[in-house]
Amino acid sequence: MIEAVIWDFGGVLTTSPFEAFARFETERGLPADIIRRTNAHNHWENAWAKFERAEVDLETFDRLFAAESLALGAEVRGKEVLPLLSGDLRPEMVEALTRVKARFKTGCITNNLPANAIGSHSGRSLYVAEVMALFDHIIESAKIGLRKPDPRIYQMMVATLGVDPRRCVYLDDLGVNLKPARDMGMTTIKVANAPQAIAELEAATGLVLR
Repeated sequence: MIEAVIWDFGGVLTTSPFEAFARFETERGLPADIIRRTNAHNHWENAWAKFERAEVDLETFDRLFAAESLALGAEVRGKEVLPLLSGDLRPEMVEALTRVKARFKTGCITNNLPANAIGSHSGRSLYVAEVMALFDHIIESAKIGLRKPDPRIYQMMVATLGVDPRRCVYLDDLGVNLKPARDMGMTTIKVANAPQAIAELEAATGLVLR
C-alpha cells in the first residue's frame, strides 16, 4: 500500500538540462559530456555540490567549476553553465502529480542553487507556484545545506511526511540519487521521459495518471 510519492523536480517535472548541455558543448567545440563529467567527478565535494549546498558564492563556483572542467579536458566557466539549467514543464507529468496528490501524500526533494545565483533560472524563480503547491513538503538543498544523494535528505522527507519509506515511490532522473531511496526501501523510478515514468508510476500506485 503506497502512502506517498516523492519527486525530484528538474529532469522529472521539467525537461532535462542534459540536452542543453549537449548543444552547448557542440556549439563550443567542447569534448562531449564535459559538463556532466565535471558534475559527476567527486560529486560529494565538487563545485556543483558546494554551490547547491550554498557553501560558496557565484564567483567562487565559477572559478572552481572552470578549474575542475579543465582538469577533465576543457575549461568551462561555471557562469556559462547556469543558464542551461532551466527546463520546460512537462504538462503530462504535472497532470500525473495532480492525480497522485488526490490520493497520496506528495513531497519534492530538489538539488537547487541559491535563489540569487545571477544568470541562473534556478532557485524559486524556476518553480511554477501552482505546481509547487501540489507538494505537501518541499526540501531544497540550497536552503538546508544538504543535497542528494546524502541519505539524510530522504530521511528528513519521510519523517516530515510521517510515512514508511517502504510505502513510498521516489522519482529522479539520476541513478545516483535513486540508490539511497532504494536502500531505504522505497520503490524507485528512473525518469528517462514522461511516458515511461508515468507508466511505471501507474504500475506502482495502481492509479490512472493520464
